[in-house]
Amino acid sequence: MGGVAIALATTIGFLVVVGRPTVVDELLPWGPVLAASLAMFVVGVLDDRLQLSPTAKLVASLAIGAFLVFALAGTDPDAARQALHTLVAIVWFAGVCHAFNLLDNMDGLAAGVAFIATAFFAYLLANELGPAMVVLLASLAGALIGFLFWNRPTARLFMGDSGSLFIGAMLASTSLVPVLRGGMTLTSPIVPIALILAVPLFDTAFVLVLRRLAGRKASKGGTDHVSHRLVSLGFSERTAVRFLYLLGLIAGGVAAVMVLNDRPEPQLPIIAAVGVVMTLVGIYLARVPAYNAEDFLALQKSSFAPFLKDLAFKWHAGQVLLDLILITVCYYAAYRLRFEGENFDFIQSFMVSLPVVLGCKLAALYASGLYQRSWDTFGLRDVSVVARGVAVGSLLSVAAAFYLYRNVIASRAVFVFDATLLAMAITATRLSFRMMNLAAATRNKRSRRVLVYGAGNFGRLLVREMRANTAWNMNPVAFIDDDAAKIHRWIVGVPVRGSIDSLETTMRQYGVDEVILSSRAINGSVETRIREICARTKRPVRRLFMEIQ
Repeated sequence: MGGVAIALATTIGFLVVVGRPTVVDELLPWGPVLAASLAMFVVGVLDDRLQLSPTAKLVASLAIGAFLVFALAGTDPDAARQALHTLVAIVWFAGVCHAFNLLDNMDGLAAGVAFIATAFFAYLLANELGPAMVVLLASLAGALIGFLFWNRPTARLFMGDSGSLFIGAMLASTSLVPVLRGGMTLTSPIVPIALILAVPLFDTAFVLVLRRLAGRKASKGGTDHVSHRLVSLGFSERTAVRFLYLLGLIAGGVAAVMVLNDRPEPQLPIIAAVGVVMTLVGIYLARVPAYNAEDFLALQKSSFAPFLKDLAFKWHAGQVLLDLILITVCYYAAYRLRFEGENFDFIQSFMVSLPVVLGCKLAALYASGLYQRSWDTFGLRDVSVVARGVAVGSLLSVAAAFYLYRNVIASRAVFVFDATLLAMAITATRLSFRMMNLAAATRNKRSRRVLVYGAGNFGRLLVREMRANTAWNMNPVAFIDDDAAKIHRWIVGVPVRGSIDSLETTMRQYGVDEVILSSRAINGSVETRIREICARTKRPVRRLFMEIQ
């Protein structure tokens, strides 16, 4: 019944205010938006009660989307949209509706993400939507807050398909108003709108692609969404939901920067950066098993599977394509930084020199050995390889560009900015998998919380192995060491909390499940005392043992 409550609260809250003449002067555009949303609500109610087929829901959403587009576009022949624009708008409406329907897979997820999107729509598109639409969005936001009180984990009320389809229809319709009713073009608002709706769109695309690669039906449900894979990594459901909230806030913030900035040029690096981050998150989560070892079964059985395997694992085509994007974006951003606020049209210089820069830098990165490095073990030695490749590539680019285009290239400082940005971007992308592995290991709720006694070489080796070997289900939370020089320091990302006198306090503070002695030097009276403390607190003690046979 949560969906019924959301729809009623939104409608009643809106009607209480909308009757005032100071708020609304005409029926459009809020009339078609509310009508389409209530129509999708009825479809959801029927699905909750009668279990409609996926095809029936899809046809209903397309039909309702068609009437919405007709109502928003009007009957004036001079204002008629192109057929392609009309089809895109109808498909967009249906897609967003079903995206929220798919997103409703965990307590508090769909409602929280919808609230974030609603707030950004009401703030960023207020001028294009008009006061009545802002009131309608405010009513929806209030209904979602009230629903979240009962839907937060562990939930006592659920929205069902009636609620998710109503919410999706409301946001899909709102996103079409600036295009079909306002003076904005079809292309200008689409990127900010897509960013505001990034979480449901990303989750839907992620699930549909991976189900296709696994040879499964797109309409067949399962625990294969982004939220489910985060839980499979060891995060709690609350943490998984909060992660997607954060992703929605970041994407909405980027959309706000784009909308509030009058000039479109600075938006390109931002869009590229968001795209790269989302792609990396998608690739990382795609490696989490979800289909009983059949995740890429359809891909493995395809006729071009050997070609893809050779391309991916021998030529590292994905890394090269990623670096191609990074080089272009960083080079463009360097021009923006250098000539910000100056009356200089750098586009010609950028476009003319870009092919040379791409060729020189890709060749230098390949020659440096960057594409033979593993992302999962990327470290300081790999950073030196990145620095060498970027430096050589930048020097070659400078020499080639000034030799070929000395009358076009405006500033050598561009290449300094470019080298700095590119080194940071490549390092960040390569470190991303290690950072995500570390986050998953430290936040894993199923892992035992381990205190390591001894922060020497063996202790550091033990911590690294715990994080790398997920089968151990161990999460190192603290060191104890009798060396006073190490106390209150962080070693391999783990704090050294004190000496043996702090052992019991640290165990209670960090909720330690187990203590491991990392060195044979920890023996005698020290070991006896450790075991006495652990026996008193009912915590097991084990010792690291290593030898080469």
